[in-house]
Amino acid sequence: MIERIAFVVVLVAAVLLFTRNVRRISRNIKLGKDEDRTDRKGERWALMTRVALGQSKMVVRPIAGILHIIVYAGFVIINIEVLEIVIDGLFGTHRVLSFMGGFYAFLIGSFEWLALGVWVACAIFLIRRNIIKLKRFVMKELDGWPRTDANLILFSEIALMTAFLLMNAADSTLQQHGIGHYREVGSYPVSGRIAEALSFPAQLSGTLVAIERICWWFHIIGILAFLNYLVVSKHLHILLAFPNVWYSKLKPKTEVANMPRITGEVKSMIDPSIAPPEPAQPHLVAGVEMTERFGAKDVFDLSWKSLMDAYSCTECGRCTSECPANITGKLLSPRKIMMDTRDRLEEVGRTIDAKGKWEDDGKSLHTRITDEELWACTTCNACTQACPVNIDPVNIIMEMRRFLVMEESRSRPALTSMFTNVENNGAPWAFGPDRRMEWAEEMKS
Repeated sequence: MIERIAFVVVLVAAVLLFTRNVRRISRNIKLGKDEDRTDRKGERWALMTRVALGQSKMVVRPIAGILHIIVYAGFVIINIEVLEIVIDGLFGTHRVLSFMGGFYAFLIGSFEWLALGVWVACAIFLIRRNIIKLKRFVMKELDGWPRTDANLILFSEIALMTAFLLMNAADSTLQQHGIGHYREVGSYPVSGRIAEALSFPAQLSGTLVAIERICWWFHIIGILAFLNYLVVSKHLHILLAFPNVWYSKLKPKTEVANMPRITGEVKSMIDPSIAPPEPAQPHLVAGVEMTERFGAKDVFDLSWKSLMDAYSCTECGRCTSECPANITGKLLSPRKIMMDTRDRLEEVGRTIDAKGKWEDDGKSLHTRITDEELWACTTCNACTQACPVNIDPVNIIMEMRRFLVMEESRSRPALTSMFTNVENNGAPWAFGPDRRMEWAEEMKS
């Protein structure tokens, strides 16, 4: 009875903490501007099935892709076994689903092979990060906590799979000896070999029961702890990958969205019969009225989808490894753009939690992301194409550029010249319309 009460306390505490963190993240995402991403639903479901469920972008790099699919399948399928652990913990039963007979044996056997696959895959991932040191895993933006976070997750998954297999190894041995309530059910193709290797059959029954119970508790507490850890780590993509892909941009990747207010102003200038647009009404965000801005100064000026993108980033670095600006040595790293956006959003969220509303802290996205990074982007969208969950760093970069140009009149010298030429000559070149044919003739000769 004490064990069941302890289990209920742990389970309820974990669920409450998880719910609180999910609500916090949802609140933070909703700090962004409204944007309708519910059109063409059929395409969205198909895209989510192919990219998020089918992992189609992961296998572009076969080694990492296949290993990730193994971990992904293990995480989803093995957690079916967690359902049985929860039922056993609540009602004091043991392997309550064993009434399924042969199918139960198939499930347990499959779980074990998957657990072994996850163990091996995570070990290979650790080797790639810490021994081989692939370039995208040793870049500057991963220094400190991000690198520790990635390793901690991989070690945690290895520990959970180890506990699962040791639990089954002790359990199956107790079943064979007919000890207590441990009756022969299931199939143990991997843990059975582990039991033999560790000489479990020669152990005292009390020792085996202790091993089984310790591993049972470690496994379920580890799962619940991991559930709460992932919502404060880069592994939040486990939950957000599906909705993030569903809400993907369906228009051509290189199509830059016009600003309705600016479009209205231009139409009014061209055709005086068209009335200029009315100024946007201030909208309430976190207890504060936010006035309209051209472009993005802070996270409030980005759309909610861009903020969901930031939370969905798993820091894999595929975007940065494909970025031509980064490849040629420029400061821009699309992964860093997403990490900085998420870190700033978390910073804003902590201020709101502490004060009950937003109070300007004198910082912004531009405090974290430099002008040099923003202007290095060629808007080729290689990063968006490479991302396994369809994150769009270019949209954040373009909105921040708009703020620099339209609100602070800051741009690169070459762009300033181009803007001046467009204003004076109606074209980006430094000569008037009357000389354009001369230029064309010179180009022919």
